[in-house]
Amino acid sequence: MTKTNEEIMILIDMLPEDEQIFAYEFIKRLIRAWDPDFTKLTPKEKRELEEADNDEYIDSTDIDWDNLDKLDL
Repeated sequence: MTKTNEEIMILIDMLPEDEQIFAYEFIKRLIRAWDPDFTKLTPKEKRELEEADNDEYIDSTDIDWDNLDKLDL
């Protein structure tokens, strides 16, 4: 967790519960405005994707083992 995330958590924790809910809903709105269809990668997701691309890594849970014959290779 970054230092900024820790500081945000501390600040939100200082608020009364109803204001914490407000802050939570506001953050959700910010995220939806930034990425309305949830297609952008977070820095962590981008790093993991780049590592997977470089290592040619495929998670076995991403393979449809029952339909391998239908692959267009």
